[in-house]
Amino acid sequence: MSTPARARTIRRSAGVAAAAITACLVLASPASAHVEVESEGARALAENATLSFSAATESASAGINKLEVFLPKGIAPADVTYEEGPEGWKFTATKEGFTVSGPAMAVGEDAAYSVVVRQLPDAKSLVFKTLQSYDDGRVDRWIEVEKPTGGGHGHSAPVLELKEAAPGAELLTPSPSASSAPAAPSPSSPPASETAAAEPTPSGSATATKEEAGSSLALPIGVAVAVVALAGGLWWFLKRRGTGTA
Repeated sequence: MSTPARARTIRRSAGVAAAAITACLVLASPASAHVEVESEGARALAENATLSFSAATESASAGINKLEVFLPKGIAPADVTYEEGPEGWKFTATKEGFTVSGPAMAVGEDAAYSVVVRQLPDAKSLVFKTLQSYDDGRVDRWIEVEKPTGGGHGHSAPVLELKEAAPGAELLTPSPSASSAPAAPSPSSPPASETAAAEPTPSGSATATKEEAGSSLALPIGVAVAVVALAGGLWWFLKRRGTGTA
């Protein structure tokens, strides 16, 4: 083979290799996007643990505007408080976890936030399944749990590995739920003590009413009887006097 032909062959091979590498990178880029969770020194039964989440974007035309997390067993929504996140985003507890949402991130920008968990459960690892939404309606479902043998589809849920519990660490009592909290009195309703004082028991009320009625009627009845008796006596006296004069 002549030198020019050999050079053309080398250049052609290099071009094919470069195209193949580029194609692999393009195809691999969506799979590299994911949601991660980290916590420095995380260990089982740790109290007030700060968990940091980061969600990589997969869209080239829309921004992330919501992340919905499903909590693993052992962590209740009431045990999670919001620490910080993108500007304007808010934290909302749900039945199975929580959401962090707000104005859409800039296209191509990742979303990061952190929460504080009252106590981590006694486990070796925690899976935080996540739904990642964009302002164009797209949803990435990071909910797959990797199997020891592999076989996932590239949408693995974020996992937090935990060290063993510290010596002497104990499980805290569950947080009181909203339904078990005492109901606040209505602003328009008086306190129970005032109501009780203002409204006596039915039996006491009836007795007092009867006594008051009896005492209030005794005086006018007595006066009426006296007036009638006096009038009758005067009539009898005048009649006797008239009869005697006649």
